[in-house]
Amino acid sequence: MTSFTLGHIVFAVAILQFTPSPIFAQGNTWDMINPASVVYHRDVLDIDKTLTISKVVDATMDTHPDADVITAMEEEAAAIEARSNSWTAGASQIAVGYQSMYSFRLNYATANVMVPVWNFGQRDAQRELAKKVEAGAELQASAIKLRLAGLVRGALWDIALAKNRYEQANDNQETYKQLLATIKRRVELGDLPRSDELLAQTEFFQKRSGFINAEAELMHARKRYTSITRITKIPSDHEEKLVDLKELEQNHPAITAIDNQIERKEAEIKTIKAIGSGQTNLIAGILSDEGIDQRSNHAEFFNVGVIVPFGGGAHTQPQIAALNIELTQLTSQREQLYRNLEQAHHEAVHNLEVNTVELNNAKEHQKIAEELLSMKNLAFSVGEIDLLELLKIQSQAQQATLYAKERAVIMQRDIAAYNHAVGDMP
Repeated sequence: MTSFTLGHIVFAVAILQFTPSPIFAQGNTWDMINPASVVYHRDVLDIDKTLTISKVVDATMDTHPDADVITAMEEEAAAIEARSNSWTAGASQIAVGYQSMYSFRLNYATANVMVPVWNFGQRDAQRELAKKVEAGAELQASAIKLRLAGLVRGALWDIALAKNRYEQANDNQETYKQLLATIKRRVELGDLPRSDELLAQTEFFQKRSGFINAEAELMHARKRYTSITRITKIPSDHEEKLVDLKELEQNHPAITAIDNQIERKEAEIKTIKAIGSGQTNLIAGILSDEGIDQRSNHAEFFNVGVIVPFGGGAHTQPQIAALNIELTQLTSQREQLYRNLEQAHHEAVHNLEVNTVELNNAKEHQKIAEELLSMKNLAFSVGEIDLLELLKIQSQAQQATLYAKERAVIMQRDIAAYNHAVGDMP
C-alpha cells in the first residue's frame, strides 16, 4: 500500500490551487490553454459564424498542392485543342538547295515546302481527345474537392469529439474537487477517517490526469484541422442533413473522374491509330535552271507532290501497346475503386443504423445512472454507504454521461460520413 507523507499533502494542495478553467467559449475565440494551466502550448481557432463547411472546403482547395495539377490539366487541354484547330498536322518544313555543273556551266537552285496534312479521321480524333482532357480537368477537380471535403469533415468532427471529452474531463475534475473539499471538512470534524481523504485525493489526481490528456488530444485535433485547411477559423456549426440517396450511384465524383481517365486513354489510342503508317505530307516547290553560256536555256519549274508513308504500322504498335497497358490498369483501378466505395457506403449505412439504436440506449443509461448517483449522494451524506461505493457510482455516472454525449456527436459524424460516401458535397 502506498504511504502518504506531508510532502504529498502539500503537493495536493498546490495542485488544487492550480486548477485551470475551461478552454472553450471565451468570446469568439477558442483559447487552447488558460494561462493558469500546466501546459503552455497554445493553438487558437476563431469561431466565425459566417463560415460554412463549404467555404472551408473551398479555402482548403485553393491552397492545396493538387490545385496545381488541375491548372496543368487545363493548360494541357488548351494545348491539345489548339493543335486540333490547326490547319496542319504538324510543323511545316522548308528545304533550299543549290547545284552547280561546271562541265555544262549550269546552275540549279531549288526551294521546297513540306506541309504535314491530317490523315483521314486524325483531326477528329485530336478534337475528341481535347474534349476528354478538358472535361477531365473539371472532373478531377470535383474528385479532389470531394476528397478534401472528407478530410475537412473528419477534422471538424475530431475536434467536436475531443472538445466533448475535454469538457467532460473538466467537469469530472471539478466534481471530484468539490467532493474532496467536502470530505476534508468532514475529516476535520471527525465524521470520516483520514483514509477517505487520501482516497478522494487519489481519485482527484486521476481525474486531473484525464483532463490533461483530454486537453492534449484537443490540441492535436485542432492542429490537424489547421494543417489540412491552412486556416485558423472554424464554423460555429457544421452539422449536416442526411441526403436522400439510398445507394451508390455512377455519377459519384470519384467514379466519373476515373471514367474520364479511361475515356481519355481510349482517345489517345484512337489518335495514334489515326496516324496509320505515318504522317502524310504535301510538297510544293520551284526549280530554277540557269546557265552561264548565253546559248543555254533559262527555265523555271514548279513542282507539287504528296508523300504517303506505308509499312509503318510496326512502329506505332509499341505506343498502342503501352497505352493499352495503361488502359487496362485504369480499368482495374476503376473496379477496385467501386468496390471500396461500396464498402464505405455499406459501413456508413450500418454505422447509422447501429448508432441510432446505441444513442437511445446511451440516453436511457445516462438517465438511470444520474438517478442512481443522486440516491447514493444522499445515502453517503447520512452515512448509509462508504466513500468507496460512492466513488464507484460517481465514476459510472460520469462514464454514462460522457458516452451519451459522445454518441450524439458520433451520430452527426456518421451522417457526414454517409453523405461523403454517396459523393455529396457539403
